[in-house]
Amino acid sequence: MSLTIQQAAQYSLGLMDLTSLNDTDTDADIIALCQQSSCSVGHTAAICIYPQFIPLAKKTLASLNNNSVKVATVTNFPHGNDDIAQAVQETQRAVELGADEIDVVFPYKALKGGNSQIGYDLVSACKKTCGDKVTLKVIIESGELESAQLIELASDISIRAGADFIKTSTGKVSVNATLSAAKIMLNVIKEHGANVGFKAAGGVRTVSDAKDYLELCHAILGEKWLSTQHFRFGASGLLSDVLKQLDITSNQVAGDY
Repeated sequence: MSLTIQQAAQYSLGLMDLTSLNDTDTDADIIALCQQSSCSVGHTAAICIYPQFIPLAKKTLASLNNNSVKVATVTNFPHGNDDIAQAVQETQRAVELGADEIDVVFPYKALKGGNSQIGYDLVSACKKTCGDKVTLKVIIESGELESAQLIELASDISIRAGADFIKTSTGKVSVNATLSAAKIMLNVIKEHGANVGFKAAGGVRTVSDAKDYLELCHAILGEKWLSTQHFRFGASGLLSDVLKQLDITSNQVAGDY
């Protein structure tokens, strides 16, 4: 499958978790993010924000009639510590605040230190907390794991522990999403025969970047995976290039068209 830039842009819009995870985020920033999540030709899959902003995001999206846009948040973030009780507590709070999706950071430092059990236990406990109605995406922090063997192992552990998605990165480290890491992760999903999604996050800034990931996913897992249930981009800067390629102007975003 070879996508045109226009096709890749349309796919990218609908598969994007439009993200704002800055320490300086304000209510106004989150309202603006919600407004940016829809345009005249579609909407993003989700917005991804810190937990304290979930109620505001839910209220804002409802006021814009954008209820199809999911609200995602992060836990055990960005450090990926191995404190299961803390990760579960944060996840429970996010569920109670109304999160539709939770991106939890895998304890990758513990895995690098030789402890593979703690990752399984943490993901399993967080998935139990999420239940069936809240999607759990597990951030393995592939750039910090560095080796193909550890990327594969973290992906395998996460899937066996109940992850709904495996995700490359927090976007908070020096090496985030790469095609080489994506290929390893997608092949682990294929080997498991699992109905598990993949999320590329950090560093996907242009439609041309996104196109490479979309074509790679299609080659390994097929067209079914190019859907919101199986594929996401975690991005903040990608939207501007998507809108440029789709020739969408600023007055065609939610609330203005």
